[in-house]
Amino acid sequence: MKNIILYTGGTFDLFHSGHVNFLKHCKKISDKVVVSLNTDEFIERYKGKKPIISYDDRKIVLLACKYVDDVIENINGEDSKPSILSVSPNIIAVGDDWAKKDYYKQMNFTQKWLDENDITLIYIPYKEGISSSDIRKR
Repeated sequence: MKNIILYTGGTFDLFHSGHVNFLKHCKKISDKVVVSLNTDEFIERYKGKKPIISYDDRKIVLLACKYVDDVIENINGEDSKPSILSVSPNIIAVGDDWAKKDYYKQMNFTQKWLDENDITLIYIPYKEGISSSDIRKR
């Protein structure tokens, strides 16, 4: 039987039930879930503000989640391809809130690149009503 490796990436600041729900879905469809975690420097550059929780603490929380098998550093910031290739995933999963955005541009890859690397991109339902941004506003 083939070992299905799933790659997902993100910030995972203020870890909440939406994150857990997403990662649970990831684990249901794979044998191994690897999270590529954004560094504090990348988050500040990309979002214009520092994360509330440090990279090291976010990594500890993710590794404690029973749906996560490994956490790696998003080593190349805006260009996620090196991190993706370091994992050799069969699947890349992203929340379906990205379905109406240009996720390919965000990740700096193309469908051709995914096909050449035998990777399937899937969208997992996003849990409405909870987000790190919402928590910050409260």
